[in-house]
Amino acid sequence: MRILIVILLFAAAPQSAIAEEPKNGYPTTLDLNDHVHRQVVVDREAGQYLGHPTTCLLEDGKTMLCVYPKGHGRGALVYKRSADGGLTWSDRLPTPASWATSKEVPTLHRVIGPDGTKRIIMWSGLYPARLAVTEDDGANWSELKSVGDWGGIVVMGFVEALNTGEGHYLAMFHDDGRFFTENPQRTGLFKLYQTFSKDGGLTWSFPEVVYRSADVHLCEPGCIRSPDGKRMAVLLRENARRKNSHVIFSDDEGQTWTEPRELPLALTGDRHTGKYGPDGRLFISFRCRSPKQRVAGRPFEGDWVGWVGTWDDIVNGREGQYSVRLKDNTKGYDTTYPGVEVLPDGTFVVTTYGHWSKGEAPYILSVRFKLHELDALAKQ
Repeated sequence: MRILIVILLFAAAPQSAIAEEPKNGYPTTLDLNDHVHRQVVVDREAGQYLGHPTTCLLEDGKTMLCVYPKGHGRGALVYKRSADGGLTWSDRLPTPASWATSKEVPTLHRVIGPDGTKRIIMWSGLYPARLAVTEDDGANWSELKSVGDWGGIVVMGFVEALNTGEGHYLAMFHDDGRFFTENPQRTGLFKLYQTFSKDGGLTWSFPEVVYRSADVHLCEPGCIRSPDGKRMAVLLRENARRKNSHVIFSDDEGQTWTEPRELPLALTGDRHTGKYGPDGRLFISFRCRSPKQRVAGRPFEGDWVGWVGTWDDIVNGREGQYSVRLKDNTKGYDTTYPGVEVLPDGTFVVTTYGHWSKGEAPYILSVRFKLHELDALAKQ
């Protein structure tokens, strides 16, 4: 039996959703924290940590899958399904036995093979990196199986279809020496890796290093393509907290990458995930986390936030149009490994975990909005 779990869907929207634009060039800030009519609880269990969700919207524009662990990254995976674009969710669905052994954050990705076979793959990281596959849109899943003699952290930050051939994909992750091999050793050297698939995501090449540094710790990659599809940008968390987040670009489908450069403060944070809206603007969801020297005074530090801007803003290092708080996280920085989906009518459905109720275990929440609604709030 499906459970209706929409929270106050038709409640009136709060009117005080905008803060003053800071004088330092930071974009206009909007706050959706109290917009309970936008919020849907995907799952919540008293006393049980539920975290790090990943979502996948199917081509019908309505069916959405969500997977998340019972625990902080490591933990048995929970699986749910929505048939109405995330307004309501199923009970927890059966999963293969090996899903209970997941060691890290799961990630879901739609892939299509060279012969046109549609699949969804689910990664589970650390050593060894493992993969589960479904070829019937999530009705039946395989067990988690190793893809090679290697592993890493947040496998995979993204999986991006390439223009080099049917069924060709690029994926990225990072590691600091702890999980890449069977006999790990923390090195303090952060390495950004990439791997390629030519068979629709079933097998993957041995990972190659894209960038390495002990000074800036670039990790948790999120990919955005240019509107014309010819260029890729990868946004990166800076885990040493010495600098802003960074971005790299490729004009040759991942064969080469530019040197990393800093992003504006408005785009600085962790685990960037973004998509284009109907009008060509971008919405990027992430955890707000600043360099150590810039924490004081930045709006929404430690919260679940988003950014509205354009591809050109990213290319030219501009702050963008809006910084949006989606929900106040009440415990430190423990929140926000987001899923971002866009429905056919332009509704963004963004989903993550966080400590949404002070003193209680984190749970899975989604927030729904259209970009023109944010424009209206900004005009108030």
